[in-house]
This record gives sequence, C-alpha cells and structure tokens, in this order.
Amino acid sequence: MGLYEQYLSIRIARHDGEPPDHVALVITERDLLERGAYETLTDFFTWAFEYAEQVTVYVSVLDAAAVPALRRELETIDAPRDVAVRGPDDQTRADAPIRIGIGLGGKHEFTRAVQTLAERVEDGDLEPDEIDDERVEAHLIFPSEPDLVIKTGAERLSDFMIWQSVYSELYFTDVNWRDFRKRDFLRAVREYCNRSRRFGR
Repeated sequence: MGLYEQYLSIRIARHDGEPPDHVALVITERDLLERGAYETLTDFFTWAFEYAEQVTVYVSVLDAAAVPALRRELETIDAPRDVAVRGPDDQTRADAPIRIGIGLGGKHEFTRAVQTLAERVEDGDLEPDEIDDERVEAHLIFPSEPDLVIKTGAERLSDFMIWQSVYSELYFTDVNWRDFRKRDFLRAVREYCNRSRRFGR
C-alpha cells in the first residue's frame, strides 16, 4: 500500500463515523471490456471487505446479447467470498456476500416484485392492505439496501436498484473504471464517513 493509501486508511480508522456495511458499485459493460477490468473488480472486492460485509455490483448493459458472455466471465471471477450473479431473466433472490446484477434494471426488478404480489392477491393468498415495504423488499432480487453507492466515470446511476438505494449515499468519481485504484475507493469511504446520513428526514 502506498503512503497516500495508508494516510487515507488512517483517516478512516480515526473517524467518528462508521464505514459502510454494504457497498455498491455501478459500472458498464464497456468498462468490463477494458484490459484488466476483471482484475480491478477482484481488487475492489478485497478493498471493500476491509470495511463492508456485503458488496453489490451492477453492470449496466446496452446490448442484451452481451449478457450471457458477461455472466460466464463474472461467475468464474476469483472473488474472496461467495458470488451470486443475476440477469434480467432471473427471479430468485441473491443472498451471497457478493451480488452481481447484469442488465437487471431497477424498474424491471420492482415491476416484477409488484406483479408477483398482485398474483398472490388474485390467488387469495394475500390481502391488498397486507402489502407493505417489507413484503415488496422480500420479492426483490437484491433486497438489501446499500449504504454507499459508487459510480465511476459519470454522474448518473442508470436504472440501478431504484427501491433499495433511496437512502443510500451516492459517490460519483470522474475516474474511469480502467483507472480506478484503491486510493479512489478509500476516498469514497472517507467521504461516506464525513457525511451525516438523514435517511429521508
């Protein structure tokens, strides 16, 4: 670790604020086509688990035909903990410490959860007034709410976990994924510790 990374790590350790327990990362399919992209992702997991217990990665995809190939690559990534990969056609929840979504849009995920609840009401298994936040969350592919969401390369989130990230702290960096280093991650964590979370209040 370089001197600057050591400095940032010390600042975070001495900070009164707690580091994020769940870190999310938003990248694009083009990011994964860059040389060394998967190695950087493996490094990112290592950095994140120095602080967090969960990591979610959302890969924004423009070309749906790219999903199968990306999925194969991500399912074999050398990760420090168990990985669950989900695509736009998956319906089962992802409960592993590392959760990766490929082209799984937040609108699509939320709509599917609502459709499932509507079907249960139609079947007589659920009353409409029994539908609350917890029941909606129980039918999401990625049910956990990230504390910190990191977006590289641009100040926009795409269609990412629209329900789960409503109270997340968002961190945008101009650094593109191909150039993302541990110091960039530590800056995001330090910024998170400096913020006063309001949770919509």
